[in-house]
Amino acid sequence: MTKPLKQIHLAAHFPGVNNTTVWSDPEAGSHIEFASFAHFAHTAERAKFDFLFLAEGLRLREQGGQIYDLDVVGRPDTFTVLAALAAVTDRLGLTGTINSTFNEPYEVARQFASLDHLSGGRAAWNVVTSWDAFTGENFRRGGFLPQQERYSRAREFLATANELFDSWRGDEIVADQTTGTFLSDARAGAFVHQGQHFDIHGRFDVPRSPQGRPVIFQAGDSDEGREFAAADADAIFSRYATLKEGQAFHRDVKSRLAKYGRRPEDLLILPAATFVLGDTDEEAEERAREVRRQQVSGATALKHLEFVWNRDLSGYDPEGPLPDIDPDVTGDHIARGRAQVRMYRDPLATAREWRELAAANHWSIRDLVINTGNRQTFVGTPATVARTLDDFVQADAADGFILVPHITPSGLDEFADKVVPLLQEKGVFRTEYEGTTLRDHLGLTHPDTPRTEVRAAS
Repeated sequence: MTKPLKQIHLAAHFPGVNNTTVWSDPEAGSHIEFASFAHFAHTAERAKFDFLFLAEGLRLREQGGQIYDLDVVGRPDTFTVLAALAAVTDRLGLTGTINSTFNEPYEVARQFASLDHLSGGRAAWNVVTSWDAFTGENFRRGGFLPQQERYSRAREFLATANELFDSWRGDEIVADQTTGTFLSDARAGAFVHQGQHFDIHGRFDVPRSPQGRPVIFQAGDSDEGREFAAADADAIFSRYATLKEGQAFHRDVKSRLAKYGRRPEDLLILPAATFVLGDTDEEAEERAREVRRQQVSGATALKHLEFVWNRDLSGYDPEGPLPDIDPDVTGDHIARGRAQVRMYRDPLATAREWRELAAANHWSIRDLVINTGNRQTFVGTPATVARTLDDFVQADAADGFILVPHITPSGLDEFADKVVPLLQEKGVFRTEYEGTTLRDHLGLTHPDTPRTEVRAAS
């Protein structure tokens, strides 16, 4: 029996504060003007993507005590941008990262319920935690929480928000003009929550929204993060963009769902993916090399090396050899607010490994950073990229991808015009939206559907 083709889920990430974005390219536009967000969203909706995704930065990153301005600096408020986009799109899902470490459940639930109403059921929340006290200095209570406590707070934060969403059933508003009766239940919105992190009671002031609750995304890769996603998330962002690693992650996370009364299709796995297209595969490879050199300038290469060396390396030649001094492992880190520094748990071992690579390949500092950093996920002609992307999904390495172009706002246009039609011809991607809500696009059940009923239907 032939296995039915999986339908591919596609989303678009408006890249923010990172060196994926080549803001110095002549084609690049503003990262704060609304026209850029609108162009990006219109392209994604024209291509019938599931959703647009905005990340969140709660503090400007620093290096050596100075604002790190080699990447794009800053981002307008997530909710403000998504609410504005709701007015200029009709079907595209609107996903935003909102931190559970520094916010409160009531205000976040109120904002997402409002966005879901304004968009007609297209809101999604990427639930994240904050790992560093540096970011917390922007907030009154500081910020550092041990990992286990961060996830404990995040789980209770989400559970509390769900209690607020569910405090309205959805049938309370009758608005009978004949009798003058507006509400059928005078206790609508009443809630009481007492827990380790939150002790609140009152009335939630936003009636039940079209999706009941926003779609929930999660991005943790630790064991706690995977378990959190298996229990409560509708989709999980993955950093595994190779076939073998993607399949292992897909298998592991999906295997955790049954104990929570969930089916494999109740949680989508969506890696972030970059792409470079060309008229031939060779041309695309050459373009990809050019993009990497744009992304990693000499100054950027030195700053990246400082993540490991934890020293000021501004006096070194980025086109020259790696430093012969060892990393400083004794003091505070020179880079603040960057999650990447956590990748290098043993700086001395990483430095040895990088020196060996550089010597074996005759690499300069810049060459090393280009060749050991993130690479473009899909490179080739539109046909090559469409085939490879589909192969990954059919092989259960992913359920789809969140595309991150290196140019904004126009970087998604080429993919929409050249790759999407090929996926549609293969029959693995929609030609029209079949529903109106983000849950419809993602094939997710409504939260009002009991899990026992879902299992019976399957």
